[in-house]
Amino acid sequence: MVMRRYILNPLVTAICASFCLSAAWADGERAGALLDELQRPDLPNWKQVEREIWEEWAKSGSPSMDLLLKRGRDAITAGKFETAIAHLTALTDHAPDFAEGYNARALAYFRAGLYGPAIADLARTLELNPRHFGALTGLGAILEETGQLQAARDAYGAARAIHPHDPDLESAAQRLELLTAGRRL
Repeated sequence: MVMRRYILNPLVTAICASFCLSAAWADGERAGALLDELQRPDLPNWKQVEREIWEEWAKSGSPSMDLLLKRGRDAITAGKFETAIAHLTALTDHAPDFAEGYNARALAYFRAGLYGPAIADLARTLELNPRHFGALTGLGAILEETGQLQAARDAYGAARAIHPHDPDLESAAQRLELLTAGRRL
């Protein structure tokens, strides 16, 4: 556990710096408009807006790449993580600027218990799309699971700043606030 903290702390700092300081992001115009809409405090249809954001993020611009994403996601759902990683690696090799390919592969790595590669893919996702609340949530989950509670709280907080309506993010932020209360940063 101590070795993980030693390795993760600089990596987490680099990830947070890259997504916090980056002005450019890779969502299309439609996704950007939907992310702006998600910020409205009086948004009764936030689940629909969230669904539309995920749909926009899943568009690579290539039917072949979209098929690899679908196959990778289907393999994750089936619990076939090695197969998912293979499909999603082919996707990221052929579409290295497609953020959702890295995000999906990060999930496959996470489910396979491979946290280092998952964090690397989340970092790439956030480099390409700093407003990717799913990647920030995934980062928070890994950090929480590895005992990096303050960093996890920060990741969840950053995700919540982008997606203020998600009750799971709210409860994660509250839970970690309680767990980290009184601790020095």
